[in-house]
Amino acid sequence: MSDPLQLLADEGVSIWLDDLSRDRIESGELAGWIDRGIVGVTTNPAIFEAALRESEQYGAQLREFAQLGMGTADAARILTSWDVRAACDVLRPVHTATDGVDGYVSLEVDPAWAHDTERTVSEAILLSWLVDRPNLMIKVPATPAGLPAITAILGHGISVNVTLIFSLGRYRDVLDAFQAGLELARRNGHDIARIASVASFFISRVDSEVDVRLDALGSDAARAVRGRAAIANAVLAYEAYEQTLRGERWAALAEAGARPQRPLWASTGVKDPAYDDTRYVVDLVAPGTVNTVPEGTLRAVIDHGKVVGDRVTGQYDDAHRVFGELDALGIDMNDISAKLEREGIAKFQQAWRELIAGVESALTARGSVAVS
Repeated sequence: MSDPLQLLADEGVSIWLDDLSRDRIESGELAGWIDRGIVGVTTNPAIFEAALRESEQYGAQLREFAQLGMGTADAARILTSWDVRAACDVLRPVHTATDGVDGYVSLEVDPAWAHDTERTVSEAILLSWLVDRPNLMIKVPATPAGLPAITAILGHGISVNVTLIFSLGRYRDVLDAFQAGLELARRNGHDIARIASVASFFISRVDSEVDVRLDALGSDAARAVRGRAAIANAVLAYEAYEQTLRGERWAALAEAGARPQRPLWASTGVKDPAYDDTRYVVDLVAPGTVNTVPEGTLRAVIDHGKVVGDRVTGQYDDAHRVFGELDALGIDMNDISAKLEREGIAKFQQAWRELIAGVESALTARGSVAVS
Protein backbone atom coordinates (compact mmCIF):
# COMPACT_ATOMS: atom_id res chain seq x y z
CA MET A 1 0.00 0.00 0.00
CA SER A 2 1.06 3.57 -0.65
CA ASP A 3 1.38 5.58 2.55
CA PRO A 4 -1.71 7.82 2.09
CA LEU A 5 -3.91 4.83 1.32
CA GLN A 6 -2.54 2.98 4.34
CA LEU A 7 -3.17 6.02 6.54
CA LEU A 8 -6.75 6.23 5.24
CA ALA A 9 -7.28 2.54 5.94
CA ASP A 10 -5.86 3.00 9.44
CA GLU A 11 -8.46 5.73 10.04
CA GLY A 12 -11.29 3.39 9.02
CA VAL A 13 -11.76 4.76 5.49
CA SER A 14 -12.33 2.32 2.64
CA ILE A 15 -11.20 3.61 -0.76
CA TRP A 16 -13.22 2.37 -3.74
CA LEU A 17 -12.37 3.11 -7.37
CA ASP A 18 -15.11 4.97 -9.22
CA ASP A 19 -14.45 3.36 -12.59
CA LEU A 20 -14.58 0.02 -14.36
CA SER A 21 -13.93 -1.32 -17.84
CA ARG A 22 -13.18 -4.68 -19.39
CA ASP A 23 -9.73 -3.35 -20.25
CA ARG A 24 -9.03 -2.71 -16.55
CA ILE A 25 -10.14 -6.21 -15.65
CA GLU A 26 -8.43 -8.20 -18.41
CA SER A 27 -5.16 -6.26 -18.33
CA GLY A 28 -4.75 -6.86 -14.60
CA GLU A 29 -4.93 -3.13 -13.88
CA LEU A 30 -7.83 -3.58 -11.47
CA ALA A 31 -5.93 -6.28 -9.60
CA GLY A 32 -2.96 -3.91 -9.44
CA TRP A 33 -5.08 -1.22 -7.81
CA ILE A 34 -6.31 -3.75 -5.28
CA ASP A 35 -2.71 -4.61 -4.44
CA ARG A 36 -2.17 -0.88 -3.76
CA GLY A 37 -5.11 -0.67 -1.35
CA ILE A 38 -8.34 -0.24 -3.34
CA VAL A 39 -11.05 -2.35 -1.71
CA GLY A 40 -14.12 -1.77 -3.89
CA VAL A 41 -15.45 -0.50 -7.21
CA THR A 42 -18.43 1.63 -8.17
CA THR A 43 -19.95 2.03 -11.60
CA ASN A 44 -22.65 4.14 -13.24
CA PRO A 45 -24.14 4.44 -16.73
CA ALA A 46 -21.62 7.11 -17.75
CA ILE A 47 -18.72 4.82 -16.81
CA PHE A 48 -20.13 1.95 -18.89
CA GLU A 49 -20.87 4.23 -21.86
CA ALA A 50 -17.26 5.42 -21.87
CA ALA A 51 -15.91 1.88 -21.50
CA LEU A 52 -17.89 0.61 -24.49
CA ARG A 53 -17.00 3.63 -26.61
CA GLU A 54 -13.28 3.52 -25.88
CA SER A 55 -12.55 -0.22 -25.82
CA GLU A 56 -12.23 -2.94 -28.46
CA GLN A 57 -12.71 -5.67 -25.85
CA TYR A 58 -16.45 -6.02 -26.41
CA GLY A 59 -16.33 -6.91 -30.12
CA ALA A 60 -16.47 -10.70 -29.88
CA GLN A 61 -19.37 -10.67 -27.45
CA LEU A 62 -21.26 -8.14 -29.55
CA ARG A 63 -20.85 -10.37 -32.60
CA GLU A 64 -22.38 -13.25 -30.67
CA PHE A 65 -25.28 -11.07 -29.61
CA ALA A 66 -25.80 -9.92 -33.20
CA GLN A 67 -25.92 -13.50 -34.44
CA LEU A 68 -28.63 -14.18 -31.85
CA GLY A 69 -30.61 -11.13 -32.94
CA MET A 70 -30.46 -9.82 -29.38
CA GLY A 71 -32.16 -6.51 -28.59
CA THR A 72 -30.12 -3.56 -27.40
CA ALA A 73 -31.48 -3.29 -23.87
CA ASP A 74 -30.79 -6.96 -23.14
CA ALA A 75 -27.35 -6.72 -24.74
CA ALA A 76 -26.44 -3.69 -22.65
CA ARG A 77 -27.67 -5.37 -19.48
CA ILE A 78 -25.60 -8.49 -20.17
CA LEU A 79 -22.46 -6.54 -21.14
CA THR A 80 -22.53 -4.49 -17.94
CA SER A 81 -23.42 -7.47 -15.74
CA TRP A 82 -20.59 -9.45 -17.33
CA ASP A 83 -18.03 -6.80 -16.40
CA VAL A 84 -19.38 -6.42 -12.88
CA ARG A 85 -19.36 -10.17 -12.31
CA ALA A 86 -15.74 -10.35 -13.45
CA ALA A 87 -14.81 -7.44 -11.18
CA CYS A 88 -16.59 -9.16 -8.28
CA ASP A 89 -14.38 -12.18 -8.84
CA VAL A 90 -11.24 -10.03 -8.79
CA LEU A 91 -12.40 -8.41 -5.54
CA ARG A 92 -13.67 -11.63 -3.93
CA PRO A 93 -10.47 -12.14 -1.87
CA VAL A 94 -10.95 -8.67 -0.38
CA HIS A 95 -14.56 -9.53 0.46
CA THR A 96 -13.43 -12.73 2.16
CA ALA A 97 -10.50 -11.16 4.01
CA THR A 98 -12.70 -8.37 5.41
CA ASP A 99 -15.54 -10.75 6.31
CA GLY A 100 -17.88 -8.98 3.91
CA VAL A 101 -17.10 -5.41 4.95
CA ASP A 102 -15.42 -4.50 1.65
CA GLY A 103 -14.72 -6.05 -1.74
CA TYR A 104 -17.97 -4.87 -3.35
CA VAL A 105 -18.76 -3.85 -6.91
CA SER A 106 -21.82 -1.66 -7.52
CA LEU A 107 -24.15 -2.02 -10.50
CA GLU A 108 -26.91 0.51 -11.08
CA VAL A 109 -30.48 -0.24 -12.08
CA ASP A 110 -31.66 1.36 -15.31
CA PRO A 111 -31.99 5.07 -14.41
CA ALA A 112 -35.15 5.22 -16.50
CA TRP A 113 -36.87 3.62 -13.50
CA ALA A 114 -35.74 6.28 -11.01
CA HIS A 115 -39.37 7.22 -10.35
CA ASP A 116 -40.82 3.70 -10.63
CA THR A 117 -40.60 1.62 -7.46
CA GLU A 118 -41.81 -1.70 -8.85
CA ARG A 119 -39.57 -1.69 -11.93
CA THR A 120 -36.58 -0.72 -9.82
CA VAL A 121 -37.19 -3.69 -7.51
CA SER A 122 -37.73 -6.07 -10.42
CA GLU A 123 -34.55 -4.99 -12.17
CA ALA A 124 -32.55 -5.20 -8.95
CA ILE A 125 -33.64 -8.81 -8.51
CA LEU A 126 -32.79 -9.56 -12.14
CA LEU A 127 -29.34 -7.96 -11.91
CA SER A 128 -28.61 -9.80 -8.68
CA TRP A 129 -29.49 -13.06 -10.43
CA LEU A 130 -27.40 -12.22 -13.51
CA VAL A 131 -24.25 -11.33 -11.57
CA ASP A 132 -24.78 -13.96 -8.88
CA ARG A 133 -21.95 -12.90 -6.60
CA PRO A 134 -22.10 -12.21 -2.83
CA ASN A 135 -20.03 -9.04 -3.22
CA LEU A 136 -22.45 -7.30 -5.59
CA MET A 137 -24.24 -4.12 -4.55
CA ILE A 138 -27.21 -2.86 -6.51
CA LYS A 139 -27.24 0.93 -6.90
CA VAL A 140 -30.62 2.57 -6.38
CA PRO A 141 -31.20 6.34 -6.53
CA ALA A 142 -32.54 7.98 -3.38
CA THR A 143 -35.64 9.38 -5.08
CA PRO A 144 -39.04 9.27 -3.36
CA ALA A 145 -39.82 6.19 -5.47
CA GLY A 146 -36.40 4.76 -4.70
CA LEU A 147 -36.91 4.75 -0.93
CA PRO A 148 -39.52 1.94 -0.81
CA ALA A 149 -37.50 0.13 -3.48
CA ILE A 150 -34.46 0.20 -1.18
CA THR A 151 -36.49 -1.39 1.59
CA ALA A 152 -37.92 -4.05 -0.72
CA ILE A 153 -34.56 -4.93 -2.31
CA LEU A 154 -32.86 -5.29 1.07
CA GLY A 155 -35.84 -7.38 2.13
CA HIS A 156 -34.86 -9.85 -0.61
CA GLY A 157 -31.41 -10.16 0.98
CA ILE A 158 -29.70 -8.07 -1.71
CA SER A 159 -27.00 -5.57 -0.75
CA VAL A 160 -27.71 -1.98 -1.81
CA ASN A 161 -25.70 1.12 -2.66
CA VAL A 162 -28.07 4.07 -2.31
CA THR A 163 -26.94 6.75 -4.72
CA LEU A 164 -27.61 10.41 -5.59
CA ILE A 165 -28.09 11.66 -2.01
CA PHE A 166 -27.71 15.43 -1.71
CA SER A 167 -29.80 16.58 1.26
CA LEU A 168 -29.78 15.79 4.96
CA GLY A 169 -33.52 15.25 4.97
CA ARG A 170 -33.34 12.69 2.17
CA TYR A 171 -30.40 11.00 3.90
CA ARG A 172 -32.48 10.53 7.05
CA ASP A 173 -35.19 8.97 4.86
CA VAL A 174 -32.54 6.62 3.45
CA LEU A 175 -31.45 5.59 6.95
CA ASP A 176 -35.07 4.77 7.75
CA ALA A 177 -35.50 2.81 4.50
CA PHE A 178 -32.33 0.87 5.25
CA GLN A 179 -33.45 -0.15 8.71
CA ALA A 180 -36.90 -1.07 7.42
CA GLY A 181 -35.24 -3.20 4.75
CA LEU A 182 -33.17 -5.12 7.28
CA GLU A 183 -36.24 -5.66 9.44
CA LEU A 184 -38.06 -7.02 6.37
CA ALA A 185 -35.11 -9.22 5.42
CA ARG A 186 -35.06 -10.67 8.91
CA ARG A 187 -38.77 -11.46 8.75
CA ASN A 188 -38.16 -13.09 5.36
CA GLY A 189 -35.57 -15.41 6.89
CA HIS A 190 -32.38 -13.83 5.52
CA ASP A 191 -29.16 -13.60 7.51
CA ILE A 192 -28.94 -9.84 7.93
CA ALA A 193 -25.29 -10.11 8.96
CA ARG A 194 -24.52 -10.87 5.30
CA ILE A 195 -26.41 -7.88 3.87
CA ALA A 196 -24.33 -4.77 3.23
CA SER A 197 -25.29 -1.24 2.31
CA VAL A 198 -23.71 2.15 1.72
CA ALA A 199 -25.36 5.55 1.36
CA SER A 200 -23.67 7.62 -1.35
CA PHE A 201 -23.65 11.28 -0.36
CA PHE A 202 -22.55 13.43 -3.29
CA ILE A 203 -19.95 16.08 -2.51
CA SER A 204 -18.39 18.20 -5.26
CA ARG A 205 -21.62 18.96 -7.09
CA VAL A 206 -22.94 20.65 -3.95
CA ASP A 207 -20.02 23.09 -3.83
CA SER A 208 -20.31 23.74 -7.56
CA GLU A 209 -23.95 24.80 -7.28
CA VAL A 210 -23.63 26.68 -4.01
CA ASP A 211 -20.53 28.57 -5.16
CA VAL A 212 -22.31 29.79 -8.30
CA ARG A 213 -25.02 31.29 -6.12
CA LEU A 214 -22.51 32.76 -3.69
CA ASP A 215 -20.52 34.32 -6.52
CA ALA A 216 -23.72 35.91 -7.82
CA LEU A 217 -24.15 37.61 -4.44
CA GLY A 218 -20.60 38.95 -4.57
CA SER A 219 -20.46 40.06 -0.94
CA ASP A 220 -17.64 39.54 1.55
CA ALA A 221 -19.94 37.32 3.60
CA ALA A 222 -20.64 35.19 0.53
CA ARG A 223 -16.96 34.88 -0.35
CA ALA A 224 -16.17 33.82 3.23
CA VAL A 225 -18.36 30.73 2.99
CA ARG A 226 -17.39 29.77 -0.56
CA GLY A 227 -16.23 26.16 -0.87
CA ARG A 228 -17.50 25.16 2.57
CA ALA A 229 -21.02 23.90 1.86
CA ALA A 230 -20.27 20.42 0.54
CA ILE A 231 -18.00 19.34 3.36
CA ALA A 232 -20.36 20.84 5.96
CA ASN A 233 -23.21 18.90 4.33
CA ALA A 234 -21.23 15.67 4.59
CA VAL A 235 -20.21 16.37 8.19
CA LEU A 236 -23.84 16.85 9.18
CA ALA A 237 -24.73 13.64 7.36
CA TYR A 238 -22.18 11.80 9.47
CA GLU A 239 -23.73 13.36 12.57
CA ALA A 240 -27.11 11.95 11.48
CA TYR A 241 -25.45 8.56 10.91
CA GLU A 242 -24.04 8.54 14.44
CA GLN A 243 -27.42 9.55 15.86
CA THR A 244 -29.02 6.60 14.07
CA LEU A 245 -26.48 4.20 15.53
CA ARG A 246 -27.43 5.39 19.02
CA GLY A 247 -31.13 4.66 18.46
CA GLU A 248 -33.12 1.78 19.92
CA ARG A 249 -34.23 0.62 16.47
CA TRP A 250 -30.65 0.15 15.35
CA ALA A 251 -29.67 -1.48 18.64
CA ALA A 252 -32.21 -4.25 17.98
CA LEU A 253 -30.87 -4.81 14.46
CA ALA A 254 -27.27 -4.79 15.65
CA GLU A 255 -28.16 -7.36 18.27
CA ALA A 256 -29.39 -9.57 15.42
CA GLY A 257 -26.05 -9.19 13.65
CA ALA A 258 -26.72 -6.28 11.30
CA ARG A 259 -23.93 -4.05 10.08
CA PRO A 260 -24.35 -0.29 9.71
CA GLN A 261 -25.08 1.32 6.38
CA ARG A 262 -21.79 3.12 5.91
CA PRO A 263 -21.72 6.70 4.64
CA LEU A 264 -20.03 6.85 1.24
CA TRP A 265 -18.59 10.09 -0.12
CA ALA A 266 -19.22 10.19 -3.88
CA SER A 267 -18.46 12.76 -6.56
CA THR A 268 -15.13 13.45 -4.88
CA GLY A 269 -13.28 14.71 -7.93
CA VAL A 270 -12.63 18.43 -7.38
CA LYS A 271 -14.24 20.57 -10.08
CA ASP A 272 -12.93 24.00 -9.08
CA PRO A 273 -9.18 24.39 -9.77
CA ALA A 274 -8.99 26.91 -6.93
CA TYR A 275 -9.42 24.03 -4.45
CA ASP A 276 -6.88 21.39 -3.49
CA ASP A 277 -7.49 18.32 -5.63
CA THR A 278 -7.49 15.94 -2.64
CA ARG A 279 -9.77 17.92 -0.31
CA TYR A 280 -12.86 15.74 -0.72
CA VAL A 281 -10.82 12.76 0.46
CA VAL A 282 -8.46 14.06 3.14
CA ASP A 283 -11.00 16.49 4.65
CA LEU A 284 -13.68 13.80 4.95
CA VAL A 285 -11.77 11.19 6.93
CA ALA A 286 -14.01 9.52 9.50
CA PRO A 287 -14.28 6.00 10.93
CA GLY A 288 -16.46 3.54 9.07
CA THR A 289 -16.77 5.53 5.83
CA VAL A 290 -16.21 4.79 2.16
CA ASN A 291 -14.74 7.25 -0.31
CA THR A 292 -15.24 6.37 -3.97
CA VAL A 293 -12.71 8.19 -6.12
CA PRO A 294 -12.05 8.60 -9.84
CA GLU A 295 -8.58 7.59 -10.95
CA GLY A 296 -7.30 11.16 -11.25
CA THR A 297 -8.23 11.93 -7.66
CA LEU A 298 -6.82 8.61 -6.50
CA ARG A 299 -3.46 9.37 -8.10
CA ALA A 300 -3.46 12.85 -6.55
CA VAL A 301 -4.09 11.40 -3.09
CA ILE A 302 -1.26 8.90 -3.52
CA ASP A 303 1.06 11.62 -4.82
CA HIS A 304 0.47 14.45 -2.37
CA GLY A 305 -2.55 13.78 -0.16
CA LYS A 306 -2.00 14.76 3.47
CA VAL A 307 -3.99 12.48 5.75
CA VAL A 308 -4.04 13.94 9.27
CA GLY A 309 -6.71 11.85 10.96
CA ASP A 310 -10.43 12.21 11.58
CA ARG A 311 -11.63 15.50 10.11
CA VAL A 312 -15.36 14.97 10.63
CA THR A 313 -16.50 13.96 14.10
CA GLY A 314 -15.20 17.06 15.84
CA GLN A 315 -16.61 19.47 13.26
CA TYR A 316 -20.36 19.33 13.87
CA ASP A 317 -20.67 22.78 15.46
CA ASP A 318 -18.67 24.39 12.66
CA ALA A 319 -20.80 22.65 10.03
CA HIS A 320 -23.98 23.93 11.67
CA ARG A 321 -22.49 27.44 11.62
CA VAL A 322 -21.76 27.14 7.90
CA PHE A 323 -25.35 26.16 7.26
CA GLY A 324 -26.50 29.08 9.38
CA GLU A 325 -24.37 31.47 7.33
CA LEU A 326 -25.71 30.03 4.08
CA ASP A 327 -29.26 30.42 5.31
CA ALA A 328 -28.60 34.02 6.32
CA LEU A 329 -27.36 34.69 2.78
CA GLY A 330 -30.55 33.25 1.31
CA ILE A 331 -28.93 30.06 0.02
CA ASP A 332 -31.70 27.45 0.04
CA MET A 333 -30.02 24.07 0.48
CA ASN A 334 -33.29 22.19 -0.09
CA ASP A 335 -33.72 23.90 -3.45
CA ILE A 336 -30.11 23.11 -4.34
CA SER A 337 -30.50 19.45 -3.37
CA ALA A 338 -33.68 19.07 -5.43
CA LYS A 339 -32.00 20.65 -8.45
CA LEU A 340 -28.94 18.43 -8.14
CA GLU A 341 -31.08 15.31 -7.82
CA ARG A 342 -33.01 16.19 -10.99
CA GLU A 343 -29.78 16.90 -12.85
CA GLY A 344 -28.08 13.74 -11.57
CA ILE A 345 -30.92 11.51 -12.70
CA ALA A 346 -31.06 13.27 -16.07
CA LYS A 347 -27.31 12.82 -16.60
CA PHE A 348 -27.43 9.11 -15.81
CA GLN A 349 -30.49 8.65 -18.03
CA GLN A 350 -28.71 10.42 -20.88
CA ALA A 351 -25.59 8.29 -20.36
CA TRP A 352 -27.71 5.13 -20.42
CA ARG A 353 -29.40 6.26 -23.66
CA GLU A 354 -25.96 6.87 -25.15
CA LEU A 355 -24.86 3.41 -24.00
CA ILE A 356 -27.94 1.88 -25.63
CA ALA A 357 -27.26 3.84 -28.82
CA GLY A 358 -23.67 2.60 -28.85
CA VAL A 359 -24.77 -1.01 -28.37
CA GLU A 360 -27.40 -0.62 -31.09
CA SER A 361 -24.84 0.76 -33.52
CA ALA A 362 -22.44 -2.07 -32.73
CA LEU A 363 -25.11 -4.74 -33.15
CA THR A 364 -26.34 -3.24 -36.40
CA ALA A 365 -22.78 -3.17 -37.77
CA ARG A 366 -22.45 -6.86 -36.92
CA GLY A 367 -25.74 -7.83 -38.56
CA SER A 368 -28.23 -7.97 -35.70
CA VAL A 369 -31.83 -8.13 -36.84
CA ALA A 370 -33.32 -6.96 -33.53
CA VAL A 371 -32.08 -3.59 -32.41
CA SER A 372 -35.14 -2.35 -30.54
